[in-house]
Amino acid sequence: MTLPTDIAVTGLGLVTPAGIGVGHNWAVVRAARGTEAALDPELKGMPVELSCRVPGFDPDRLLGGRKARRLDRFVQFALVAAREALTDSGLNPAGWDGARVGVVLGSAAGGIHTYERQHEVLLGQKPQRVSPLLLAMHLPNMLAGQVAIEFGATGPNLVVATACASGSTAVATACDLLTLGRCDVVLAGGSEAMITPLAMSGFANMGALSRRSEHPEGASRPFDRERDGFVAGEGAGLLVLERTADARARSARVRARVLGHGTSADAHHITAPQPEGRGLEQAMRQALAGAGAAPGDVSYINAHGTSTPLNDLAESRTLRRVIPGGPFVSSTKGVTGHLLGAAGAVEAAYTVLTVEEGVLPPTANLTDQDPEIDINAVTAPTAHPVGLALSNSMGFGGQNTVLAFAPA
Repeated sequence: MTLPTDIAVTGLGLVTPAGIGVGHNWAVVRAARGTEAALDPELKGMPVELSCRVPGFDPDRLLGGRKARRLDRFVQFALVAAREALTDSGLNPAGWDGARVGVVLGSAAGGIHTYERQHEVLLGQKPQRVSPLLLAMHLPNMLAGQVAIEFGATGPNLVVATACASGSTAVATACDLLTLGRCDVVLAGGSEAMITPLAMSGFANMGALSRRSEHPEGASRPFDRERDGFVAGEGAGLLVLERTADARARSARVRARVLGHGTSADAHHITAPQPEGRGLEQAMRQALAGAGAAPGDVSYINAHGTSTPLNDLAESRTLRRVIPGGPFVSSTKGVTGHLLGAAGAVEAAYTVLTVEEGVLPPTANLTDQDPEIDINAVTAPTAHPVGLALSNSMGFGGQNTVLAFAPA
């Protein structure tokens, strides 16, 4: 049974390689001048040295030095994004019923940065020097826990992990909590800070990363004939979600609505997508059914579009099969790189902005579309009204989530 869904997005917060704050992010993503990538000093000597870092992120300034030092980077990102999202929503945590406020966030790796550093301490034969804050900083559940502590949200509190679909899975889960009446407000999204020597060496050695080090700005090129892998990014995306009727009752600005979502598993391979994208197709059809929509109603898709040879081809086959009318398609990873567990949430926020403003963001670096990828790719900012938009996410293990957004 598909539950009817009508969930309002009343607040957005973004911390990504495209900048800190929704306004700056959206300007950079719409311009799509190239990948926000550079050679990373922390990865010097690793198989791949490219990454997309959040520019100018100063946790001491943004959060206060004492607090920042007790938080892993993935939690720091989330707190900054959550503050922006709540301000944007007009909600005041000082006046809400915390028991009716949930937090559902996604992360693929948790505090891996802290874990690696403390492991180095242990290997230096100094177990007594391992930080007593190791677990409180590393465990993935602390992402939602710290956000709840910050804002006094005492309702349902959880972190989901579906690899690179984690952020969008969190949004879908939050929508279900609201639809079932378990909460009145949910802070939903994802955060990731996985750019570490160990994690990036693993990705590089499996052949997932772009090696275009001589031209970092062109390294992430979804759907392009010359794509050779993704560029790892970091950051967070937070959405404030409420039932649409509740948001209208308090005269909140509704930026867009979530009308449906779908989740599925490929049950095919630990890392490679099912070649024909059958799992993604299942999730897309679920999202359309939840929205009460036909394939022809979709005018825009924010694709998962990682810039890897296998993902882009499998996803494009699915899009042509499920929505043969050829909606506009773009991948914002051409600008931000791949934010891994945060990608789905960040791209959900970009899709909200697309629906709200009626401007389709282009796919950066798409200069020679792969002839096997038969999609209507957006290559320049395009003004176009959007009646229904999908945001696709796919993860290792074959986990897929699709979110369906409509105007307010």
